Order: sequence, then C-alpha cells, then structure tokens
Amino acid sequence: MSGSASIDDLLTFEEERPRRDDRDRGGRAGRVFRALAGNAGMVAVLVVGLRAVGLQISLMILIAGVFAVSAVRRIAAALAAPPPPASRRSSTAQYEDGTWNWGARDALRTAINGWQLPLDWSTTRSERFTGVILPRLAELADERLRLKHAVTRESDPVRARALLGDRLWTFLESPPRRPPSPRDLAVIVAELEKI
Repeated sequence: MSGSASIDDLLTFEEERPRRDDRDRGGRAGRVFRALAGNAGMVAVLVVGLRAVGLQISLMILIAGVFAVSAVRRIAAALAAPPPPASRRSSTAQYEDGTWNWGARDALRTAINGWQLPLDWSTTRSERFTGVILPRLAELADERLRLKHAVTRESDPVRARALLGDRLWTFLESPPRRPPSPRDLAVIVAELEKI
C-alpha cells in the first residue's frame, strides 16, 4: 500500500470485538481475593506511613476504616449511572459468528451528522457557508483530484478545471453570494463524487 487513503477509507469505521474482561477470569473468588489483598496492602502502607510520622492507631480501627472506605467505593461504583450514549441513536453491527455489537457506530452516519449542523447554520447566514462549507468542499475536491489524478487545483489549475468541469470549478473558485439550494448542492456533490 502506498500510504495514502481515499475519502471512502477515511469514512469507514471498524470496531474491534469486545474482549472479555481480564478481571472476570477468576470469578467471584478471584475478585474477593483481589479485594482482600488490595485492602491488606492499603492497611500495611497506612501502618508504615503512620508509624513513620510517629502516630499509632489501633490496628482494628485502621482495618475497619480501610474496609469501610473500600466498601463505599465499590457500592458507589456499582450504583453510578452509566455514561451517556455518544449519539442519540446508535446502530448495531453483527459479527460473522452471529453475535451482535450493540454499541457499533456507523461511520457514514457520523460523517453526515458532522455536516448537518454547519449546513443548517449556512441556510440563514451566507458568510457561514462561504467560511465553513465551501472550504470543506474545496478540500474534498482537491483530495479526490490528488488521489485519482495526482493533481490539485493549485498544482495544475488547467487540468484540474478540465477534470472538475466548469460548473464545479466556478462554484469552488468564486463563492456564490448566497448559499445554494439543497437541490443545487446535491448536484454539486454528485459532480464532486464523479471526479
């Protein structure tokens, strides 16, 4: 592979299959043992630290305190609300073995939603269209020209104009006074995809 990626490659999204958590391998006994070992280690560190500064606390009180803090921490973690979803509606993906990954995202949907807000803003403010949307479309045109024909509008304007066509070239080079209608924008995007 030459190291370059197409726009289509950039829009794809592949998610790894969820792996089984290493903490679940030992089962309940393993989790209890790890919790006890962690608490015992914390007690040992506290005893050494307190004795280093000249304080002495009853070992039973120290053990009870460490176990109480650990229990509260675990209960709070278990009762915590799940993190909010990344999007309002997440799509699903089915693996080859028939299992489902309910958290998979559709890269195309994410890319389209990334354009939705700037396009909505540009309908009421033409400077928003020429400042945000038009440069993105120009970057896409240059990238497609570079990948498919090894030119850009800047490197070889004559050839780029021939490849883009007069309508698309004029649209990218001299911004319109007002944003194009959705129908006109669809025609321009279709021409851009033909490059």
